[in-house]
Amino acid sequence: MSVTDRCNLRCSYCLPEGSQVWLPKAEIATLEELASLVRVMTLVGTTKVRITGGEPLLRRDLPTLVQALAEIPAIQDLAMTTNAIPLPDLAGDLRSAGLGRLTISIDTLQAARYKTNTRRDSHGKLLAGIRSAEEAGFTPLKLNTVVVRGTNEDELAALLRFARERGHQARFIEYMDVGGALNWDPALVVPRSEILHRLESECGPIKALAPGDNSPANLFTLSDGTVFGIIASVTAPFCGACDRARLTADGKLFTCLYAADGLDLLGPLRAGAAEEDLATMVDGRWRSRDDHGGQDRLEVSERGPSAQVPDLLAKPHLGMHTKGG
Repeated sequence: MSVTDRCNLRCSYCLPEGSQVWLPKAEIATLEELASLVRVMTLVGTTKVRITGGEPLLRRDLPTLVQALAEIPAIQDLAMTTNAIPLPDLAGDLRSAGLGRLTISIDTLQAARYKTNTRRDSHGKLLAGIRSAEEAGFTPLKLNTVVVRGTNEDELAALLRFARERGHQARFIEYMDVGGALNWDPALVVPRSEILHRLESECGPIKALAPGDNSPANLFTLSDGTVFGIIASVTAPFCGACDRARLTADGKLFTCLYAADGLDLLGPLRAGAAEEDLATMVDGRWRSRDDHGGQDRLEVSERGPSAQVPDLLAKPHLGMHTKGG
């Protein structure tokens, strides 16, 4: 569930300058409306919620929403993905409010490279955010790295060691061709096989772990027991096992990250629809879904970015920052 489309970074693979249209503030769901939409989702079986953005920590009074979600009996797992920059001021309050887990994005350990990739000089704040999460008790963390050839593939072992030394789990994500990935090219994708080869050459033998739930990550372990994950959504899409739905900050339900259109739930909610009626709408959309966006993209012969600037300006929901990437 995205709580805002705003972000304090401009990562080249997600939010290039000039490619975004922000959602009108009047269309953004209130905290109460977001909590209501989560209750709707629980009526059709949702038990896990991940709060995303944009950058979710930019949403005012976020701990209030976290507490409201934590109090919903059906929610068994409440997590958040963040770039961690605002986290020092919020980690304790989020933990007290009932947030269970944190995933933090860290694409490089090099401050200069981080500044180039994000167009913000905030690497020190990222590291401070990780420390504040640890101090608040969010351990172990998941540390996500989007791997882009020519950008950070030479840091994979270092990032894995960084996670291991702090007791966290590294997750490496293939560079996806969704939303604002305007410079995406197949040549920039570092596939799972190469990630494993690079890690094995520096860290020793790697063993694949048996699949568990429907998590998008394949898990692996080093000989010392260090576990890490790889999300190979470009070269090995998992559409057939995907059980994830996405709610945008303006209350639209998407059943695939690649989907162009979503089901409006906020409009009917504001018009007075009961949560049970909205649940019926969600159930109908979910049962009729035929999304295989990753698999469909894999079969495109001359594959490039899935959207261009005119597309993103005309349809803001194509952007990862809007859809909750």
